[in-house]
Amino acid sequence: MEKIVFSSEYFNPSDTLKCGQIFRFKEYKNGYLVFSNDKICYVYVDGDNTVIETEDKDYFYNFFDLFTDYSKIFEKAVSYGNETLTLSANLGKGVRILRQNSFEMLFSFLISQNNNIKRITNSIEKICERVGTKKSSPFGEYYAFPKLEQLKTLTVKDYKDLGLGYRAEYFYGLVDLIYQGFSIENLKSLSEIDLYNSLVKIKGIGDKVANCVMLFGFYKTKSFPVDTWTYKIYTENFNGTIKNREKVTEWFISEFGEYSGYFQQYLFYYKRSLEKQK
Repeated sequence: MEKIVFSSEYFNPSDTLKCGQIFRFKEYKNGYLVFSNDKICYVYVDGDNTVIETEDKDYFYNFFDLFTDYSKIFEKAVSYGNETLTLSANLGKGVRILRQNSFEMLFSFLISQNNNIKRITNSIEKICERVGTKKSSPFGEYYAFPKLEQLKTLTVKDYKDLGLGYRAEYFYGLVDLIYQGFSIENLKSLSEIDLYNSLVKIKGIGDKVANCVMLFGFYKTKSFPVDTWTYKIYTENFNGTIKNREKVTEWFISEFGEYSGYFQQYLFYYKRSLEKQK
């Protein structure tokens, strides 16, 4: 077991994990167990530091994006002089964008449309328990995210029974698409626009899901998923009047460029935190 110790000023595990970018984590002792692909870590705050305990140190150092200097991202947000963005950055400065497994994120966000985080989490956990490989760790047993051949053993009905509803068709379709030769590895080298165009061709993936997959599964930071919270902040805090959410995404990207994804997480966290206080 190895430890990674990192300043908690720019890495708050709770804020990072609860920002809608990951579905496989749970509370454990005074922190969280985080699952990615077939790996696990325990992350918690100890004084002024965030500590990660794991048997896969290099994997989770990359996973939590610890080699990126978020103080510069925070400073860039403040430099815009926009009150809402500044407040958001100050409140959410401990949020980091996770460098997650592309395969897992593509399937996870495929079932996120018109869905809530609790239901998505439960469905993914049920799929992992049904066909994922059981693993052992110092933190107990857990299930890996299934490999393609394991997902292929389930039918559309199976996926519906696991809580996917109408999204079961999309999920099964994606399994079959990859099984027939569609390469996720090849997507990693594409530009933002080419990746976006490839993703929206997949049945069940629209603008929001494509931007989520790009940001959280391929670390394309020139992405800006527009959900309920970010649309509200656009209309209420930026006085936006565009109705089409795809155009709202374009507007934010034109404003923030390569920092769009980071700022989206600040704004998402800020707006959702304010709503919870009401």
